[in-house]
Amino acid sequence: MTAQALRLSGITKRFGENEVLKNVSMAIRAGEFLSVLGMSGCGKSTLLRVIAGLEAPERGRVCIDEKDITDSDPADRNLAMVFQSYALYPHMTVRQNIATPLRMRRLSQVARMPLIGRLMPGRRKILGEIDAEVARAAARLEIGALLQRRPAQLSGGQRQRVALARALVRDPAVFLMDEPLSNLDARLRIHMCSELKALHRRLGATFIYVTHAQVEAMTMSDRIALMQDGRILQIATPEALYQRPASLSVARFIGTPAINLVPIAIDARNQIHVMGQTLGLVASGKEAPRARCANLTLGLRPEDLRLASCDEGEGIAARILSIEYHGADRYLTLATGENDPPLTMRQSAALPIVSEEIRITFAHERAHFFAADGARIELTVQKRMTS
Repeated sequence: MTAQALRLSGITKRFGENEVLKNVSMAIRAGEFLSVLGMSGCGKSTLLRVIAGLEAPERGRVCIDEKDITDSDPADRNLAMVFQSYALYPHMTVRQNIATPLRMRRLSQVARMPLIGRLMPGRRKILGEIDAEVARAAARLEIGALLQRRPAQLSGGQRQRVALARALVRDPAVFLMDEPLSNLDARLRIHMCSELKALHRRLGATFIYVTHAQVEAMTMSDRIALMQDGRILQIATPEALYQRPASLSVARFIGTPAINLVPIAIDARNQIHVMGQTLGLVASGKEAPRARCANLTLGLRPEDLRLASCDEGEGIAARILSIEYHGADRYLTLATGENDPPLTMRQSAALPIVSEEIRITFAHERAHFFAADGARIELTVQKRMTS
């Protein structure tokens, strides 16, 4: 299977007065697993339908390996789409479902007719080739024993594999997947995530995967395109989205539990004031001057909060409101003041909890800073030198 690259340039799509896609541009590399992640209604499924040719954009271009396919019919794009509903024919066996796209492509209309078609020359040879390709696709997805069953006799995971096999036999330039795991239970969804990632590695094909579940996107993707209100907020690796969110919106969306967001200030001496305390921290860097005396937001991941040193007496006073245990970890919900938002801290469940009243600080080298407009500000934070 030859992987091919896909490029979108300035895609805009409207339904009446509602602009669903707003000047969307991105490049998907050949052989890449790219997830389009976002809440329901953000435009991600519409974007997939534009790529597939099921919707026509008002503006913009769709190119595969630099070939413009914007005005091409869906059948001429050599793309395979896997739907959320699987879209299997209930009256057909698994074998027939997988073979359908090959029969439609390789047999003439007359050759597909049940009686007259049998008389067409070359039909038997073509059907033999189709059967062999169906068997290979079924073997790849480990559903060879299910070929004589109908969809009603299959589990949700088995139906999903049949839908994938039907896409696989087409040898497409790009696989398009529209929330294909959303109908599965949680345990099977985790299993199918692993299978999809393994399938991608084996095929070396280009996958574009639409989902609202960030766990799926973070575990399977080479890169993630995060969408909101018809726009791409950031395209990056899962690690980069989590560790270096480009905006406050990205930081809010990525991460479970959600990132802690605290209003802060930086004074004329570059001291950082968090909840009325400096904690001995100063900011530096190219963007430090514009951050002074501005309305800033500090973002702290739950794992970057920690107990303060009792010996030094540093930290912010906090009270434990609740504790949630998640296996080896636990999450503490903390109150720091009447008007301050509650904070979530992640720590090892093996640590003892001595008191509800604690003092906390944070890993300043992993802190995130955002301007009033939500854009990320790059600051270097250090401990103030004391004489």
